[in-house]
Amino acid sequence: MAKQRAWRPAKFFISLPDRQHPCGRSGIRSRRNEIASTGRADLLARAELVRCAARAASLEFDNCAGFQPLAQDADAGERSYAAYLNGQWQGLDANLLPQQYRALVSASAASADKSRLDDIKDPLSRLVTAAALLQNGRLTPAEIVSATETASAQGWRRPLLAWLGVQAQRAQAAGDRDAETKIRRRMDLVSTPLP
Repeated sequence: MAKQRAWRPAKFFISLPDRQHPCGRSGIRSRRNEIASTGRADLLARAELVRCAARAASLEFDNCAGFQPLAQDADAGERSYAAYLNGQWQGLDANLLPQQYRALVSASAASADKSRLDDIKDPLSRLVTAAALLQNGRLTPAEIVSATETASAQGWRRPLLAWLGVQAQRAQAAGDRDAETKIRRRMDLVSTPLP
């Protein structure tokens, strides 16, 4: 039950347009305090990984700072998941990861002949994977589009703005002013509340 309670604010967090929105922070802080009241560091570590995954999906990387002090009380699978989230796949035992991530870590970058996100059905897991691939330096342009459209289909503002930002940077670097302008208009639409 504590794990389920930790997940709800994580989904709320990624749907917020403004990273400073107090409801997102207070909701997550409240759930964290509820879990801490159990005295179970392992449960709190798991909740911090959920929070870290939600932040990673929105391209907010912090090396899972909330998890790090709890890592010694976490099991090997949770420590492996933290490494996965941070794009630290060197020497990572894929068998310790949640099922949806195992094949990706086991496969070499060169062997992927289709988007590695295609087989991941859960939208949050797909965004987490895209973020891990980005940190690992293995994300393809098609996967950036896939991550963007995944966030869009869910109506998740925070990750959508982050992934659109990645697309805008790529368009700018390529000198494609038309594409960049179109992407920035889309970003304005997502970030500006309608009257």
